Amino acid sequence: MDIKLPRGTQDILPSDTAKWQVVEELIREQCRMYHYKEIRTPVFEHTELFTRGVGDTTDIVQKEMYTFQDRGNRSLTLRPEGTASVVRSFVEHKMFGYPDQPVKLYYMGPMFRYERQQAGRYRQFVQFGMEAIGSSDPAIDAEVISLAMSIYKRAGLKSLKLVINSLGDTESRIAHREALVNHFEPHIEEFCSDCQNRLQKNPLRILDCKIDRNNPLMETAPSLTDYLNEESAAYFAKVKEYLTMLNIDFEVDPNLVRGLDYYNHTAFEIMSTAEGFGAITTLAGGGRYNGLVAELGGPDSPGIGYAMSIERLLLAMEAEKIEFPDTTSLDVYLVAMGEKAKKKVTELTFELRKHKISADMDYLERKVKAQMKSADRLKAKAVIVIGEDELEKQSVMLKDLSTGTQQLVPFTSLIDEVKKLTEAK
Repeated sequence: MDIKLPRGTQDILPSDTAKWQVVEELIREQCRMYHYKEIRTPVFEHTELFTRGVGDTTDIVQKEMYTFQDRGNRSLTLRPEGTASVVRSFVEHKMFGYPDQPVKLYYMGPMFRYERQQAGRYRQFVQFGMEAIGSSDPAIDAEVISLAMSIYKRAGLKSLKLVINSLGDTESRIAHREALVNHFEPHIEEFCSDCQNRLQKNPLRILDCKIDRNNPLMETAPSLTDYLNEESAAYFAKVKEYLTMLNIDFEVDPNLVRGLDYYNHTAFEIMSTAEGFGAITTLAGGGRYNGLVAELGGPDSPGIGYAMSIERLLLAMEAEKIEFPDTTSLDVYLVAMGEKAKKKVTELTFELRKHKISADMDYLERKVKAQMKSADRLKAKAVIVIGEDELEKQSVMLKDLSTGTQQLVPFTSLIDEVKKLTEAK
């Protein structure tokens, strides 16, 4: 039986997981600097969470969710995004009552969307995201964007573009919605069936259509920024002011709407402009979602967040030819010459590991020459050789593979000598 992995998924092999670990630790370190704490939610939730939170007119809900009935005939969905789950947890565990507000959280884990596989886009993908819930201060918007940009810059990316927009408050969006309906309705038959369905339900989503993006009416569509009321315009102006103060370059794109219904006020995307990155340039996106907490049964707590694909971050790093540090090298490889020596090698291998020295040995009964070749392949910093002579002298031959020098070291001082040699590399 020839069983292969499902379409739209991938095996991340040991040759690549080291890169993932470097990126994941970089992200966690930045989150610690900004005082965001990790939250872990289930990979599946009740389907209603996403239809209510994400929006039943979105592509995610209508076309991309993996939904199934469990044995209790309940409708469950593999999470397509992280914000709805985090907000559900925020409400369920009454985090709005925490003394320290806003509550600043981050998550990292697999998400699932049924969509056509493209470069860096899979049906199961790993997403990092962060949420700041409980503050309507424009400064927290700038902080969220700053953290997102800092992760990419720490990763070494230089070809970045930040695009922002304001989706306004409820009053502003109602006025803009009416203008959009009046603009598109006379010619809506020229648009795809999805856009026709969105006209009355959520006309703002028409601006996000990938099929009709080149329709001339898109260029002349009413801009949301022209319908911002005084309060929304002032809020957006403060966000821009904070970003400028933090020396974060940005462009304002009045057509940036994002693909999820819960967004309002600040919306943003970060893109890669690196040559060879591909036609889909977006690395991350997010925005403010005042009202989502209340929609999911909590108090009226404002929030803002964003999410990024780890796969696309790695692709951007590859496009900019960023080298990763070698984290796979071995401290020491132990070589046994004979059966008696192998018993001592086994004992010492486990002893070295107890002292936080990475160590390995041969388990295939190979000759000394083959064992030495293994040490080279594993990029060992040193080799320990034990034969009959070394056993008699209660010592090992310790060889520095970078210099070729070697010394006879007693068993009693082996740990200290190995640490001196490996820590100097």
